[in-house]
Amino acid sequence: MRGYVELFNLGKTYDTPKGPQVIVEKFDLNIEKGEFIALLGHSGCGKSTVLTMLAGLNSISQGGIVVAGREIQGPGPDRGVVFQAPCLLPWMTAYDNVALGVDRVFPHASKAERRATVEYFMELVGLSSSMHKLPKELSLGMQQRVGLARAFAVQPKMLLLDEPFGMLDSLTRMELQEVLADILQKDGKTALMVTHDVDEALFLADRVVMMTNGPRAKVGKIIHVPFERPRERARVLAHESYYDLREQMIEFLEEQEKLKHQAA
Repeated sequence: MRGYVELFNLGKTYDTPKGPQVIVEKFDLNIEKGEFIALLGHSGCGKSTVLTMLAGLNSISQGGIVVAGREIQGPGPDRGVVFQAPCLLPWMTAYDNVALGVDRVFPHASKAERRATVEYFMELVGLSSSMHKLPKELSLGMQQRVGLARAFAVQPKMLLLDEPFGMLDSLTRMELQEVLADILQKDGKTALMVTHDVDEALFLADRVVMMTNGPRAKVGKIIHVPFERPRERARVLAHESYYDLREQMIEFLEEQEKLKHQAA
């Protein structure tokens, strides 16, 4: 079955002093339009490697990636990326950080149209009253809201998130998970997120893709998440399947941990 996004026989090999090292091998995944995929596994299993290849920021050693019917050849505005660190230009205001991408992707739009786009997404992430502040004047959570606005504002076909809330405290993390879920519900964007957090994956994703240990990591298990959208945290936690799915994910991770120790 073909998907809106196709990762087929995907592999990544690095040359090392000890010879070629295969990090990811035979990674196959189809993602439907509007679907949210959480990519989960132990540290070092190749999750971020898969994401950076999908972003076009890391060369592909084997296989290929197709987004909306076109095989990717590098980075492009059809894929918006949000990293763990906000990566904002410190001398530019929050507004200007978002406008920078909008101006480049939509150079033929009028100034008023581009301004309206920036203001819309700044408001969507809850920063309408702080858009003219410098990054140093914003909390880390607010800076990551700017990162989300910047990624959405260029209107990509797909959103890629590499542990975007990993540096935040638990309350801010949960708050921004809900902001992200709300925006995606309104926008219908296809998304893939790398995470270590089982509960985050269950709250946000339509499917959780569990990766085996590296080297030669691949898809090990796929868990379908049945919770209705829009999602409310209390309803998700109260769902009859929540703790069973959570246990399945933890058991998979524990099994991978055992295999890692056996191989050591």
